[in-house]
Amino acid sequence: MSEDQKRILEQQLWNIANTLRGKMDADEFRDYILGFIFYKYLSEKMLMYANDILKEDGITYNNINENTDEGLEYLAAIKEESLLKLGYFLKPTELFSEIAKRGNSIADDEEADVKSNFILEDLGKILNSIEQSTMGTDSEDDFDNLFEDLDLTSTKLGRTESAKNSLIAKVLAHLDKIDFQLKDVNSDVLGDAYEYLIGQFASGAGKKAGEFYTPQQVSKVLAKLVTTRKTRLKSVYDPTCGSGSLLLRVAKEVDEVSNFYGQELNRTTYNLARMNMILHDVHYQKFDIKQEDTLEHPQHINERFEAIVANPPFSAHWSASPLHMSDDRFSQYGKLAPATKADFAFVQHMIHQLADNGTMAVVLPHGVLFRSAAEGHIRRYLIEDRNYLDAVIGLPANIFYGTSIPTCILVFKKCRENEGDILFIDASKHYGNGTNQNYLREQDIDKIITTYRERSAEEKYSYVASLEEIKGNDFNLNIPRYVDTFEEEEKVDLQTIAQKLNDLENDIKATDASILDFCKQLNLVTPFLTLESNVIH
Repeated sequence: MSEDQKRILEQQLWNIANTLRGKMDADEFRDYILGFIFYKYLSEKMLMYANDILKEDGITYNNINENTDEGLEYLAAIKEESLLKLGYFLKPTELFSEIAKRGNSIADDEEADVKSNFILEDLGKILNSIEQSTMGTDSEDDFDNLFEDLDLTSTKLGRTESAKNSLIAKVLAHLDKIDFQLKDVNSDVLGDAYEYLIGQFASGAGKKAGEFYTPQQVSKVLAKLVTTRKTRLKSVYDPTCGSGSLLLRVAKEVDEVSNFYGQELNRTTYNLARMNMILHDVHYQKFDIKQEDTLEHPQHINERFEAIVANPPFSAHWSASPLHMSDDRFSQYGKLAPATKADFAFVQHMIHQLADNGTMAVVLPHGVLFRSAAEGHIRRYLIEDRNYLDAVIGLPANIFYGTSIPTCILVFKKCRENEGDILFIDASKHYGNGTNQNYLREQDIDKIITTYRERSAEEKYSYVASLEEIKGNDFNLNIPRYVDTFEEEEKVDLQTIAQKLNDLENDIKATDASILDFCKQLNLVTPFLTLESNVIH
């Protein structure tokens, strides 16, 4: 698919989303439009897979009669295969295209007999049936309550059942006309379009956007950092995975990722992450996304990961309970991160999960670089005792949804190639200006990654600081201490300025004299003018 075709598809999807825009907030209609797209995807994958199985019999899945013994026999066989391969099952009458077809008359004709085409109740049953089909199988956890945020009974869809039905029918009818080109195995059109929509919803969701989305440019930087000099990854982990976009971005930087792991606190966002994985054709056996509080109830505590990426909530609150001092993630540091600033608690958690051959890149607020007390103690331990910190990268302000504060990326490795120093990069002045926020351009991303990989020093941009120098700064990592970006102002010639002021004063006097002369010639009342030797009214 060309870039033009891709843009057209994105616009089509956004136009469909706008059908719901007037009914509810962005973060609410997001759940509906993304849920329906996911349902369409599952249906098309089911149809393609079933038709492939039935090819030798010379029939298609849509033509199977579900009310005959022969039809039921076919469905039983296909269901068994589908649950193993796809992880779920849909009958022919449950496919998206069939429901959309029934709703077409409603969408085309507002006076149509709604009762004869009523789809809301059946749609609810179908979405529930998808989840039920996985019960007792290996994919059960990945589909459990996946559609719970798609509330078809909400009054926001309409005041009456007929109004709700009509609106949903229109959305499904428009979606049915779009070809997601799933047969093209080399294309990820739908996945990219889904990412586009998530980004659009994030831009309209204000502060809530930070809960589920990391800007793609920042995701790309993190992904490139942790995949440096690697073409395959055994595992990638995000302890605050949001919609899963960051995990999927890492996969684009290598030939293969064997397993994806993530944890997310927000239930709605957790559902979105699972959908996002499946939509990007990640097999249900290759991802493990859990819903819980990562710091208080870690779900992958016995795993170690080759790549870890994260954009945790900035300066979040956590329990900081003394009980955590017996937790292997925190016990060796001697101190816990403050209850009102969990930034280093997330770092400690991720360090614990990092494999010896792994790389970790995490976005944090600038305060972690210089705050003292417990955070200063933890920072010193990570550098002086463990020597895990590999690089500090300063990002521009106002590039994240919901906050304008400047941020940084910390890169950690347990087995560092450059044990005697830490790389500092100040990329804070390298960005593009957007309508509502700044963004990293391709040249900005390339410069960060090239500088990191070559570990090069560049005046006013990057600096390689020895551990002794950092110790001399009492382990304060504030970037201006290492990268001097001061721009000397042009010297002011006071003599020249004085002469210009004198010339300006003479010009004013000459102008006043001209105005006075004109007024006298025209016999007009003179304005207030100041001349060298007198004041005239």
